[in-house]
Amino acid sequence: MSWGTELWALEDYEYWLCGTTLDTWSVPGQFIQDQFDNLEKHTQWGIDVLEKYIKFVKERTEIEISYAKQLRNLSKKYQPKKNSKEEEEYKYTSCKAFLATLNEMNDYAGQHEVVSENMTSQITAELTRFVQELKQERKSHFHDGRKAQQNIETFWKQLEASKRRFERDCKEADRAQQYFEKMDADINVTKADVEKARQQAQTRHQMAEDSKGEYSSILQKFNHEQREHYHTHIPNIFQKIQEMEERRIVRIGECMKTYAEVDRQVIPIIGKCLDGITKAAESIDQKNDSQLVIEAFKSGFEPPGDIDFEDFTQPMKRTVSESSLSNSRWDGKSEPKPGSKSKGKLWPFIKKNKLSLKLITLNTQVWNLIEGGGPEDFSNLPPEQRRKKLQQKVDELNKDIQKEMDQRDALTKMKDVYIKNPQMGDAASVDHKLAELGQNMEKLRLEAQKFEGWLAEVEGRLPVRTEQTRRQSGMYDTQNTSAVSNCAQDRESSPDGSYTEEQSQESEMKVPVTEFDDEFDDEEPLPTIGTCKALYTFEGQNEGTISVTEGEMLYVIEEDKGDGWTRIRRNEDEEGYVPTSYVEVYLDKNAKGAMTYI
Repeated sequence: MSWGTELWALEDYEYWLCGTTLDTWSVPGQFIQDQFDNLEKHTQWGIDVLEKYIKFVKERTEIEISYAKQLRNLSKKYQPKKNSKEEEEYKYTSCKAFLATLNEMNDYAGQHEVVSENMTSQITAELTRFVQELKQERKSHFHDGRKAQQNIETFWKQLEASKRRFERDCKEADRAQQYFEKMDADINVTKADVEKARQQAQTRHQMAEDSKGEYSSILQKFNHEQREHYHTHIPNIFQKIQEMEERRIVRIGECMKTYAEVDRQVIPIIGKCLDGITKAAESIDQKNDSQLVIEAFKSGFEPPGDIDFEDFTQPMKRTVSESSLSNSRWDGKSEPKPGSKSKGKLWPFIKKNKLSLKLITLNTQVWNLIEGGGPEDFSNLPPEQRRKKLQQKVDELNKDIQKEMDQRDALTKMKDVYIKNPQMGDAASVDHKLAELGQNMEKLRLEAQKFEGWLAEVEGRLPVRTEQTRRQSGMYDTQNTSAVSNCAQDRESSPDGSYTEEQSQESEMKVPVTEFDDEFDDEEPLPTIGTCKALYTFEGQNEGTISVTEGEMLYVIEEDKGDGWTRIRRNEDEEGYVPTSYVEVYLDKNAKGAMTYI
């Protein structure tokens, strides 16, 4: 099945060719021209279909990109903000599942972007290039067809001109022959005139013969070109146009398959995203969430005991029962009733009297002035919540200490490199930064030890402060003693002589140090175990510390026990602790465990 043979019947062409005269020859030629016009319109329509499909795929890719963008924005919108209260809520399994759903939706959006990219590269770009090539090829084929048509028309014009010239010469030859015969029959005409008419007739006959020969030659050539045109050139051009059109049809079919395949390729990954959402939903544990609520809001309080009967019939001053709610377990004059652990704490849901409420308000205002929002040791919180806050603070300080240590190690290595290779830098330029890092580390260690002491007291590991915890928290005690004492002075007892819970909690802030002072005064002077040189100046502002200046030589009486402090002595009356990193220690070789360190 070929367009070169099927678009018009050869039998009809043979009929036209056998019966064609020069007057009717233009009929098959016009028929061929009409077929060219039809094919030109049809192939242009095919290209329009391709361009329409390209436009369709482009709009699909834009929809995919827009949908993916909206999904990503939606996922981002509901992501928890960093360092916010919302982020803390994602410890619950239901919130974790929702977060996993948001992440899976983000991956889901990525697959729609993949679909858009693949359709753009595999369909839109390829089809656009193919359409450009198709237009060039189509233009070339129809140019060849028009050229062949113009060529046959040129031969046709030459044939028609030779035919008309032959016809004219034949008519003139007949007229010349008739004139000669007329002159030859007339007796009044001279012999010269007759001879002249005869020569004229012969000339005309010769011209007619020449025109006949030329006409015959051009006719044969035209017939040959006409057969080539209708049997070879035009069928070949039509066949090429047919092949071009069939390639277009095959290509659009392949693109439609690719269109489906691009979607099919992302289905497994989309399925995994959906499986992830399902798995996240199945991981939700209501019991675990309930336990997290207990851990988050556990107060440590216990319900109050029974209220004792108060007898008003006796003519005596009204007294308050030991088990009254107004009694505090921190009151030194009363003893807690055996078997009741909750007598010393207020039940948080029982209304307090107006005086208690006033004291709460006053104490809160004082703490806000001192610490800008609450006491530093979180004593305003219930025991369990206070323990969590203290533990969180200790972890944060330990992380900060580790960062400072990493920076110090890096600078130390840099200093070693500078010492070995002076051309790379000045080693002395690093000393100031190392000293600054050492000071920051000591401050952070003091802060961490202070909070660890409070944490130990909350957990019941240190019921009474020891020498070490006193030394660690000396800075805090110095800064806040006056503020706490002012708070204590503002407290007033209730009319019945009892104290509220807030009074008891704040009284915990006052730590007895009398025993420590007595023990410290009774200690025997420690022997020196070495000497040390102060590397930096240290201002000993806290109780138990001693001030030193850079380059000063002192005696070592107690080495570092792992808490970052070394005990030194200047003379018999001046001794105390300094940060180990601030001194270079030279222990006696005979001392037990002697070592030299910086």
